[in-house]
Amino acid sequence: MTYASIMVAVDLTEGARSRVRLAGHLADDFRAGLTGVAAEMPDYSWTPAGPTPGGAFGLSSIQEAVLNDLRVAHEAFEEAVGGRSRVEWRSNLDFPLAFLVAQAAAADLVIVGRETDPGPALIAVDPADATMQLGRPVLVVPPGVDHLDAKRVVVGWKNTREARRAIRDALPFLKRASEVLVVSVDDGAGSEGQDTLRLLQAHDVSAIRVRRDAEGVSAAQALVEAAAEHGADLIVTGAYGHGRLREWAFGGVTRDLLSYAPVCCLMSH
Repeated sequence: MTYASIMVAVDLTEGARSRVRLAGHLADDFRAGLTGVAAEMPDYSWTPAGPTPGGAFGLSSIQEAVLNDLRVAHEAFEEAVGGRSRVEWRSNLDFPLAFLVAQAAAADLVIVGRETDPGPALIAVDPADATMQLGRPVLVVPPGVDHLDAKRVVVGWKNTREARRAIRDALPFLKRASEVLVVSVDDGAGSEGQDTLRLLQAHDVSAIRVRRDAEGVSAAQALVEAAAEHGADLIVTGAYGHGRLREWAFGGVTRDLLSYAPVCCLMSH
């Protein structure tokens, strides 16, 4: 199992170039194709209603501004990927998340930024919405991170559908890692991980099990601390949440990791 096609969301934030560079390195490591994706929907809400002098010019100006944003994003993508082959660019006048969801059918792994600010909100993809809607493993990259070795990986384990899927989706990383820590945070639920260890070992993954006591900190913080202690630059977890009126209510671990994790997080829902 490998990632044959990697997709990266490109926007106009400061972190976009470093994120694309990281995606390029991963494409090299996995010998994968790399696709950059960007979209923006023109905001016509401020234009006057009905036929007015200059109305058509106003609409054209709004659309041209959006096309210029997409050109800038494309140029940033091309600069960051350098002279790599097997590179593709896809963009359109569309809502960013809806366009990315449609394009994700062509990807094994989708890479997005952890934060959307600063930068034009209309072109950025919210990482929480992407994680819950893409139907693909999502690698969430913090601002300024431009490389992912993934030689040491922390897996946040709880015996749930989401965690089981995350481990399966992360196998290309896990099989390449020199050390994988399967971390169960003791929240009183008594999550067992022996079967997971046996499964990983059957895939030739060098994994050990670690139980952490949260000791008054959040489960997300316990995972971040475990990653720091063991020199891991990737955390793998399931993403937990449910939709209500187009808004996502997240479990604490998912919400906290999306908010402040200093290392890359691979999430599956």
